[in-house]
Amino acid sequence: MQSLSNLVLLERPVNADTLASAAQSALRARRRQYLTREHLVDLEESKRSVERVNDELETRIASRTADLASANDRLMREIMERERVENSLVQNQKMEALGRLTGGIAHDFNNLLHAVNLNLQLLERLKVEEDRVRVYARRAKEAVERGSRLTAQLLSFARTQSLVPKLHDVNELIRNMAELISISIGSHVKLSLTLCSEPAFVIVDAAQMEMAILNLSVNARDAMPQGGTLEIHTRTASPDREEASRNSAYPLGSVDVAVRDTGTGIPANLLDKIFDPFFTTKQHAGTGLGLSQVYGFTRQSGGSAVVESVVGEGTSIKLRFPLAPMPQSSLAAAATAEPASETTLQAEILVVEDDPGVRRSMVECLQVLGFRVRQASDGASGLVELQKARPDLLLVDYLMPQMNGAELIAHAQAMYRDIPILMATGYADMNVVEKLIGPQSVLAKPFDLDTLGTAVSAELKRAKAQG
Repeated sequence: MQSLSNLVLLERPVNADTLASAAQSALRARRRQYLTREHLVDLEESKRSVERVNDELETRIASRTADLASANDRLMREIMERERVENSLVQNQKMEALGRLTGGIAHDFNNLLHAVNLNLQLLERLKVEEDRVRVYARRAKEAVERGSRLTAQLLSFARTQSLVPKLHDVNELIRNMAELISISIGSHVKLSLTLCSEPAFVIVDAAQMEMAILNLSVNARDAMPQGGTLEIHTRTASPDREEASRNSAYPLGSVDVAVRDTGTGIPANLLDKIFDPFFTTKQHAGTGLGLSQVYGFTRQSGGSAVVESVVGEGTSIKLRFPLAPMPQSSLAAAATAEPASETTLQAEILVVEDDPGVRRSMVECLQVLGFRVRQASDGASGLVELQKARPDLLLVDYLMPQMNGAELIAHAQAMYRDIPILMATGYADMNVVEKLIGPQSVLAKPFDLDTLGTAVSAELKRAKAQG
């Protein structure tokens, strides 16, 4: 009996009312059981539904969290890239500003050196009996030469020096100067050259390229006072089609020249300053212009300079240049300059120079050499002199107020198509100048009296031969 459920006991005799009441009670109990069972089933189904919703929600939350994390990572990368680009832009703007400043100062300083140098040349040609005068003049010339080298480094940083870019194989340049590098770094530093097997042709000024590599080598030596290894690596890289279209600076690829040392390294807070002019970490040594020359020359040659350093491990400075097409084997050797002819003397030279001291010195030097000279103090005055009469040769400065040398040359060539022209300058947009008159017709200040005479005579003789 106890094991039975849903059981109602009735005692006999059972009347009709009691039986009916018991039956109704049993039916109500049964209905409640069914309702309870249905309710429990509904609760179970609701529970499973809630669990499914929770699972779906957790999945969606996890997916959304992953999306947010990915978006955050992209945002952080974009922020870091923007900061890098902004820092690079600020650095470039700073270097451009410093370049303009140093270029302007170097131009004025070059004019002073040029005037001093030419006057010393004139002094040496005088018949002076006092030997001490000649000694003093020689010492002054040596000081001018040192100042000229300093100015050249400033102009190199400013990317306004007069370059003579030609096609060169970087590997050949480095091999030819290996002995000079070894002597410069000393016996306590081992030199290791790892040059790429394929030719690495670039269009650069060979002398400035060698100076840049030598400056980097000497800096590396100074970073290894206890000795170490200096490694010079070269490599070429050919861009794929997408990279070539994206980076027009290296359409044919690039040539990398990396100079690495195993020295003390450079602290991270100084890396952005090492290319600044006059910045140096050497106490009481160096001018702080070596790396500035490297930076300016590389940028002026269409390339870039990148430095990487780890304190205690060493420094690597990589110069990247645009790869140039290989030369044809049939290219003729460069012609040597013909000696100046005495028949060019007595020619009339028009000197256009805005600096009075430089102009006076150049005029006197040309007169000493036997030339007849007219002069003008600026481009506008030079144009007036040109309109009066055609000179046998126009000798013009580049940087002048109102009308610069390039503009005056354009006017002169419009008036006299075949007029011989020499530009005497240490600060010029050489691309513009060379398009007008060619690289052979540029005199880099400061120059000496013999160089001036040879250049003038050669230009007059070339014009006579062409005429």
